[in-house]
Amino acid sequence: MEITLYNQKGEPQSYIADDKESSIYLWDGNAVAYIKNEIIHGWNGKHLGWFVDGVIYDIKGLKIGSIGGKCPSVPNVQPVKYVKFVKNVKCVPNVPFVRSVLSIGYSNQDLLSFLEDGKI
Repeated sequence: MEITLYNQKGEPQSYIADDKESSIYLWDGNAVAYIKNEIIHGWNGKHLGWFVDGVIYDIKGLKIGSIGGKCPSVPNVQPVKYVKFVKNVKCVPNVPFVRSVLSIGYSNQDLLSFLEDGKI
């Protein structure tokens, strides 16, 4: 089952596919990141942040998005998903940063721009 990811305003921005890689797709059908052992790597290999207990944290440990049940706002209705594009070959992942202390505060960066930073 695919899991929708929301920004702090409750806007659906992306989703986690039900594949072996826990790929994160944008609504336009492009895979931009994946989750492995709570670490979020961009498709370009960049360490973006962490996915812990349904919440996405950036490198500084600030919240940047979440699943619907952890969203601070009422989640909006999801748009129709485009067909998934064929995934590019993933770049070798960078060595992840040491996990920051996870904050209760939200980042000023939007979830969409955070994830787009992982595009090839």
